[in-house]
Amino acid sequence: MMQGMRDLLRGSLGRSLRELPDEDRLMAAWPVACGSALAGHAQVMYLDAENWLHVRVEGAQWMQQFVSMRTALANDLGRIAGVKLGGIHFKGRD
Repeated sequence: MMQGMRDLLRGSLGRSLRELPDEDRLMAAWPVACGSALAGHAQVMYLDAENWLHVRVEGAQWMQQFVSMRTALANDLGRIAGVKLGGIHFKGRD
């Protein structure tokens, strides 16, 4: 039941984002793809010319979590936002 609702929200968000630039679509899709609790520990910075999404992560423990989810997160983000991602580059806070 919960998974069905999540899929419905993802599909509906994807349709509503079509008019936005790729970077904005990815930023809007970020909390949906990784969940609002996890999303709060990182900030989407920018999408580069090779379609790599750059994300700043807060703290080493969160970095490990995001890195372990990198492939699944890139796939989910790309699907939700309708953007072909080259990948995600995570950077620690300075």
